[in-house]
Amino acid sequence: MTTPLSILDLAMIGRGETVRQSLDGSVALAQRAEALGYRRVWYAEHHNSARIASSATSVLIGHVAAHTSSIRLGAGGVMLPNHAPLTIAEQFGTLATLHPDRIDLGLGRAPGTDQRTTHALRRDVHAAETFPQDVQELQGYLSDTSLVPGVEAIPGKGTRVPLYILGSSLFGARLAAALGLPYAFASHFAPNALEDAVRVYRREFRPSAQLDRPYVIAAANVIAAETEASAQEQHLRLKRQWVRMLLGRDQPCTDEQADELLASPQGQLIAHNLKYTAVGTPPVVKEYLDGFAALVDADELILAHQTATVQERLRSVELTAEAMGLTV
Repeated sequence: MTTPLSILDLAMIGRGETVRQSLDGSVALAQRAEALGYRRVWYAEHHNSARIASSATSVLIGHVAAHTSSIRLGAGGVMLPNHAPLTIAEQFGTLATLHPDRIDLGLGRAPGTDQRTTHALRRDVHAAETFPQDVQELQGYLSDTSLVPGVEAIPGKGTRVPLYILGSSLFGARLAAALGLPYAFASHFAPNALEDAVRVYRREFRPSAQLDRPYVIAAANVIAAETEASAQEQHLRLKRQWVRMLLGRDQPCTDEQADELLASPQGQLIAHNLKYTAVGTPPVVKEYLDGFAALVDADELILAHQTATVQERLRSVELTAEAMGLTV
């Protein structure tokens, strides 16, 4: 295995689990990933989701960093239009000062939530339109030269926290290429433009002070288990969870109703969104991930172990590391 492996921890709150159990699970997962030789763990900013505990992304990163010692940790990502660039620079500058050479900052332009919650966040509906300028403003705060005269991020200035552009379209690919930043594609839930975006990014990339050559991180889901039956059972639970997410919290849904929807033409959308998912025993997972990395020309894979419980997630992380031959 030559392609580095990382983890996207969605901080899932399983059915019957508490938020505290989910957050404790994130600490345990990062500790295990560190021991097994994964490169980094990222957390994504989501809001008003009953099943995701990573809304205060920078706070979670700081908590996990205090309970680990070497693995890189970061945002995958912060939804920058929800925030002032100066605020994010101060948050991640603080993290980088407390935990040197361990903090990443992935940036996305989606709200990470529904329309009502977007309003509650006081988010300007036009904020995404200035995303490229906001990225550059943030980059200035984290370097030695602020783009806003008389305003500096303290902490933040001079920390040079590495930035990553997250995306699921050609827009993000072109922006990452133009700014000379690494590009991470959210193919674990939005597979459509993956291959085209990677080609565009590599073709249009311009070297920068941060990066001298293109660097692509591709995301995939993984459910690794000791038996095929166990892996398929966990996969079914994941698909049922997607049904409930799409229906919304106001529409209760039994397992039987979810299965009916999955078998319908509408259910094919879920199957498509989860197209890049490795499911099975360790040899099956290895074969899939090796093929996926080659298919998309990825420099690194970031894996979302979308299982229903913390223990299943930890086991999937362990089995995948064993299958892929990770070493510390």
